[in-house]
Amino acid sequence: MSAVTGGEIVVRMRPMKKRSLQVAICALLLAGLGLVDRAAAQDDEQYAALSFVVVRDYNGKPVKNASVILHPVNKKGKQERSGFQLKTNAEGKTAYNGVPYGMLRVQVLVPGFQTFGEDYDVNKPEMEITIKLKRPQEQYSIYDDHPEAKKEEQKPPASKPEEKSGEQKPQ
Repeated sequence: MSAVTGGEIVVRMRPMKKRSLQVAICALLLAGLGLVDRAAAQDDEQYAALSFVVVRDYNGKPVKNASVILHPVNKKGKQERSGFQLKTNAEGKTAYNGVPYGMLRVQVLVPGFQTFGEDYDVNKPEMEITIKLKRPQEQYSIYDDHPEAKKEEQKPPASKPEEKSGEQKPQ
């Protein structure tokens, strides 16, 4: 319940029962201990500083504004739902500190280039990963003329030597 007196808001609360107050305090203490345990477990975990360089495959020039996406990979090889996105600068470089040791899936997306994806084992305090992006390949269409396919169609099938039906094979 609240009341307004002379521009001030006064809040009146009913006193909690002694038992309810004890339960609430215990719950807060247990929750706090759980957070402390989790923080202590995270302190044992090792972290790495990763730096990425994204360049063109055909001439080695840097790719600016490339989207570098990091996904942790669990022990079963499945990609976790969490992730982190970085963008490269004009020199094609980006970095991230605090990556936990273990498998990491790296994807790089840039318009006009093939999508890059590979899993890396983060096992050193500092790692530099160079990614070479390729130009997109031509798409294969069944409606286009393909000289290689026509050559294979024109070849006569290889004939097998005929077997004589009257003879039995040794067993």
